[in-house]
Amino acid sequence: MTQNEENKPNYEVRLPTVAIVGRSNVGKSALFNAIIGRRLSIVHEQSGVTRDRLAAPVSWHGRNFLLIDTGGLGGFSSRTTDAWDKRIAVQVEAAVADADILLLVADAQEGVTGLDEEVTAKLRASGKPIMMVATKSDNQELDKETDAFMKLGFKKVFAVSALHRRGIGNLLDNLLGNIAAPEDSEIPEKSEPFKIAVVGRPNVGKSSLVNCLLGEERVMVSDIPGTTRDSIDIDVAIRCGEEIIPAQLIDTAGLRRRSKVDTAVEVFSAMRVTEAIRRSDLVIFMAEASPTGLTAQDRKISSIIQKSRKACIVAANKYDTCSDTARAALVDELRYTLPGMEYAPVEFISALKKTNIRGLLDRIGEVRAQLLVKVPTAVLNRVVNDAFERNAPPSSSTSTLRFFYATMTGNNPPRFLLFINRKELCTDNYLAYLRNYLRNAFDFTGLPIDIELRPRPKSIASFHTVRSKPKSARAERATRKPVNRTSKTKTASRSKPKGKENTRRSRGK
Repeated sequence: MTQNEENKPNYEVRLPTVAIVGRSNVGKSALFNAIIGRRLSIVHEQSGVTRDRLAAPVSWHGRNFLLIDTGGLGGFSSRTTDAWDKRIAVQVEAAVADADILLLVADAQEGVTGLDEEVTAKLRASGKPIMMVATKSDNQELDKETDAFMKLGFKKVFAVSALHRRGIGNLLDNLLGNIAAPEDSEIPEKSEPFKIAVVGRPNVGKSSLVNCLLGEERVMVSDIPGTTRDSIDIDVAIRCGEEIIPAQLIDTAGLRRRSKVDTAVEVFSAMRVTEAIRRSDLVIFMAEASPTGLTAQDRKISSIIQKSRKACIVAANKYDTCSDTARAALVDELRYTLPGMEYAPVEFISALKKTNIRGLLDRIGEVRAQLLVKVPTAVLNRVVNDAFERNAPPSSSTSTLRFFYATMTGNNPPRFLLFINRKELCTDNYLAYLRNYLRNAFDFTGLPIDIELRPRPKSIASFHTVRSKPKSARAERATRKPVNRTSKTKTASRSKPKGKENTRRSRGK
């Protein structure tokens, strides 16, 4: 089995694949977003925004298929001058090769162009079935103009408007008619993949690492910062030790300083990065292992990761360019420059030379295993009590912080609830001590720890012994132990005073 075959996710039923193709700036990404029902691909009037291919599952009338968005195709002749045209063409060819059917998109407002004819001829050579789609048909008058595309050799042209969602349902109905239905009536649900977002500043090797983990050139790589624009989700099966984990890699755009962001496309890219971090299970924060060290932008990215409360691994890329002494110094600088990221382990890798990738995969498996840990309440209380005994909490002039009870409320990230007497008595330093103590006790590698402090309710004296309700007088008499009147001790205690007995005897005489 080759590395590519090993990394491909193995699902019992393969989803039919539909690829959206066409020249630049005809509304492919807008159509892609309209069909999947969310804004995944960046849409902008600027030409050539989409470069890599994006994929998303679609369900329509109980039928499922995989939809792929591709970059705009330029000219195939020597007139091509755009530096990205050849790279985009490679991505489109890969999408066409994997697709079962193609949606050829053109602009209804511009009509048929020479490039449309050139793209149509190129796609027909692939032998794949093609459906002609005329976008930006926002009214019925424009619907009449779409008949001009029939001269490209199509019997039917589907007029749609992604902006107003006109014709989308009709297009999907006809699309399903051209896709072979699966043998089973229901497609089995696959397990939720482990989502891994790869983030960092521009040109630190994020796309190179993604390609290295995939075992193929899936996303574009170049020395030009800002090559990646969209956040690209790619399903993959990664081997961590003896276990194969179904995962989803999210390749993101490089985050530059806000003052350096000069285009709307870059603003949208930054928004996609923040969203990718939010929906991920693990963040691989890529930094550059170079003598120049970390930058202010690295600190900014680390603060975004910390606020998201996500598991994190720091991947120091290009470590082959520095010595062993420099690596040790870089670890110290990471801990000093990125406060709050002490929980994230550091792995030195070289994505270009594929060095120490196995160590990174083992670390990913370790972090994933820790995300599934649930600490029993009894064990947790013993550990917290031990933490208080080993290092006494600070005290004020009137009171001392006291711990009563603890429980685990979540595990992604690990969240603990501690019942104490007064919340204001716990200082930030002591709270950090408790986090580190729990991390070391349960070996939470790469995970932030959240501790919620809750004051003890006044109506409860202790969380270990609850005060019982007072009984009524009638109930108390019913449960009272009866008096044994034959006992000498009880009779003696209930005898009459001595003075009264003497009086009776004197009267009897």
